Amino acid sequence: MKKVKYFYNTQTLKYEKLVVSLRVKLLRILGFVSAAIVTGFIFLSVSYRVLDSPKEKRLRRELEVMNEKYEAMEDRMNEVKSQLGELEHRDNEIYRVIFEASPIPDSTRAGSAEKEEELIQLQSFSSSEIIASTGALLQELLHRISIQAKSYEKIDDLVKNKQKMLASIPAIQPVANKDLKRIASGFGYRIDPIYKTVKYHSGLDFAAPAGTPIYATGDGVVEDASLSDVGYGNHVTINHGYGYKTLYGHMLKMKVSTGMTVKRGDVVGWVGSTGKSTGPHCHYEVVKNGEKVDPVYFFFNDLSPEEFDRMLKIARSGNQSFD
Repeated sequence: MKKVKYFYNTQTLKYEKLVVSLRVKLLRILGFVSAAIVTGFIFLSVSYRVLDSPKEKRLRRELEVMNEKYEAMEDRMNEVKSQLGELEHRDNEIYRVIFEASPIPDSTRAGSAEKEEELIQLQSFSSSEIIASTGALLQELLHRISIQAKSYEKIDDLVKNKQKMLASIPAIQPVANKDLKRIASGFGYRIDPIYKTVKYHSGLDFAAPAGTPIYATGDGVVEDASLSDVGYGNHVTINHGYGYKTLYGHMLKMKVSTGMTVKRGDVVGWVGSTGKSTGPHCHYEVVKNGEKVDPVYFFFNDLSPEEFDRMLKIARSGNQSFD
């Protein structure tokens, strides 16, 4: 049942029935609706600013997880970069020094990638910038790894070439000489056995019985194997490459011929006394870059330090040569 409202009329001094016009009713309804709408709008505004919607909560959590993963990935990439830097340092300061190769400039290793400090500022980056910076850092790492791989390929070639060079350099005595008693004449000025004057002796004379094997002192190719009526007689010259040559003179007989490839320790002939010689011996010379050098310094595969000192004293004694 609808309630009836009364009000006290001070003019008539009576309670009279309250009659509300339609216009007032409409204004009241409109005012209530307006207030409700404004209140709802304010509530929604505050809610959107303070409270997250389920979708926003999910997106915010995904962003946090992405940031955590990115930070972990960044730490891992920096660790990889540090390890790669150590490899690059060893490459430049150790491996390439050993093989006498020029170091690779860091600008070449980095390529066109930006510097690290210009790449990663995670707190102020948008997702697209994070992806771009990550891609740039990865590109730099990939470029450095590519350069390092090529460098190791070069070092591998240097190792192989170094092994070949070490096998080629004259490093043993041409005649078996364990007791070091076969050095008959050293390098330098000696008394000529025929003319009895002081003349330059460009090698070492190893006295040994005729027929004693003569060995190649390093890998190489026989450049000359011929007979000279004077001078070296039956002699062999081996080109070892890398600027080195060796000569073996006064052979009784040669075992090799011009153009043959020999290895260190191969027999190239036998001790004799052909050519200008006063007795069976092997005249041995070492030539480096066109200059004849003292062979005594090229027996490092044969001698201990003590034996080398002994041989040095024997070779330097001012005795008469055999040729």
